[in-house]
Amino acid sequence: MAGQPGTRQAGPDRVLDVRGLRTSFFTEAGVVKAVDGVDLWVNRGEILGVVGESGCGKSMMARSILRLIPPPGRIVAGEILLEGQDILALSESQLRRIRGDAVGMVFQEPMTSLNPVYTVGNQVSEVLLAHRAGIRRRERADRVVELFRLVGIPSPEQRVTNYPHHLSGGMRQRLMIAMALACGDPRLLIADEPTTALDVTIQAQILELFQRLQADIHMSVMLITHDLGVIAETANRVAVMYAGSIVEYANIDRLFENPSHPYTRGLLRSLPQRGRDARKGLLYTIPGIVPNLLDLRPGCKFVDRCPYAAEEICLGSEPTLECVEPDHWVRCRRVADIRE
Repeated sequence: MAGQPGTRQAGPDRVLDVRGLRTSFFTEAGVVKAVDGVDLWVNRGEILGVVGESGCGKSMMARSILRLIPPPGRIVAGEILLEGQDILALSESQLRRIRGDAVGMVFQEPMTSLNPVYTVGNQVSEVLLAHRAGIRRRERADRVVELFRLVGIPSPEQRVTNYPHHLSGGMRQRLMIAMALACGDPRLLIADEPTTALDVTIQAQILELFQRLQADIHMSVMLITHDLGVIAETANRVAVMYAGSIVEYANIDRLFENPSHPYTRGLLRSLPQRGRDARKGLLYTIPGIVPNLLDLRPGCKFVDRCPYAAEEICLGSEPTLECVEPDHWVRCRRVADIRE
């Protein structure tokens, strides 16, 4: 549809272009539409934030981009273009090269991705072996130390002999970033909740690392989080997800200055406010619960929780993602009333 991000023409500055992506899980209870018609893109050298509450489909969308969907899930529709190359058309061997070279991924919990019985240096070295079969042992060892130094792990020559449980949460996250960068300078780094379970000081260090790497390597970053504060500090643009779909997509300044989807407005109102009066009141919460993806009502997915909902307008067919101003798209039929 005209005006949607996914239907814009790909240009030389476009690293990733996702168009109409749908990923479903076929269970005994029915079909779960985990990712339901996602359209977004990532430009070269920018940080795109993807935000939404738990269960909205952020992580499954990221896994879909790299075709890492666990059974009984599968991608049922859409296009995933990496610099114009269709990821969905690649063979498994071609896809392994893409995962290792062009796209890196930092998963949500480092300890679930690391083997506790191997040293961290050995595990980074294995990534190099998998994608650089001809690399010599000494070159691998030097590269591992170089990567540890790049991501800010102190005393890298000693740390390569440590096991995962020897490292703090922040250092384990740095290690995961090193693994994602092992084979060179990826064009796109996908980071899934990279600051979860870290204290605020370490969070700030990890976010600063992403920004430094993005500037030094000129790679693009897709930063997935449920924390709008992280998005505000780090991202250039932001996609807001709800129940498997993008409901708002905007330049970071436009989103915070003029949020135009009721769900985005609810998320921003839920943030703690400054001031004496703010401390006296309860935090705002969005009423209701996330809809059951096995039994979605026809029409807008947010209708049961929306203060602006009108059945004659919001039910029937799902709204499309429409451009409301330059670099700002919203999936809502009441957007004109809300913006007023």
